[in-house]
Amino acid sequence: MKALEISTSDQGHITLKGDLTFASINKKTVTAIDFGHSRYSHRIKIDLSEVNSSDSAGLALMIEWIKLSKQHNTKINFSHIPEQLFTLAKLSGFENNHYFIK
Repeated sequence: MKALEISTSDQGHITLKGDLTFASINKKTVTAIDFGHSRYSHRIKIDLSEVNSSDSAGLALMIEWIKLSKQHNTKINFSHIPEQLFTLAKLSGFENNHYFIK
């Protein structure tokens, strides 16, 4: 297992690196992004290109971040979604969601 690392920039670009799984996600992960912070200028782009493995906990985290972004009127997009995670999104009916950029 590779621990999940979250890197942020002042422009609202966030990169996830490592595993996006039950073993690597905890309550602190959900609150790792401060959606109300002004540095994001109401837009957050999350790059998943460096995610090694993922499971349904990864999808649950993404859905939770979507909910939080809506609460703060912040637009959020996920890019470079790993195939395994995108398949889970399709099975859950999220593949046509405008938040997910394949």
